[in-house]
Amino acid sequence: MNFHTRKWVKPEDLNPNGTLFGGSLLRWIDEEAAIYAIVQLGNQRVVTKYISEINFVSASRQGDIIELGITATEFGRTSITLTCEVRNKITRKSILTVEKMVFVNLGEDGLPAPHDRTEIKYVKDQFQEDELVTK
Repeated sequence: MNFHTRKWVKPEDLNPNGTLFGGSLLRWIDEEAAIYAIVQLGNQRVVTKYISEINFVSASRQGDIIELGITATEFGRTSITLTCEVRNKITRKSILTVEKMVFVNLGEDGLPAPHDRTEIKYVKDQFQEDELVTK
């Protein structure tokens, strides 16, 4: 799993217990997962369809730097399934896991549309493809 996005836990992200508010973390995860799906499917029109059980493993406190890891686990005809882990950047201690997140690829009409992707595409490979097309 690749951990690309990092967040700094600030006072406005805390709950009354002084730990990271789960709602803030879930918003960050949904946004990062949507961006991941957009990049993988090559389409800005994707929607969150399903998020499985969310397992809060440990707390995060003000000043912590956390990182979000997301990877594709399955490609459907019109969907992509992801898994997610959030951990403390310094200690590597797991904070949260989400086993399954499903995003649906939409066409211009707003309906599910096939995406023809079957495997993870890495940014370095996408740039190489673009170079070949322009030459």
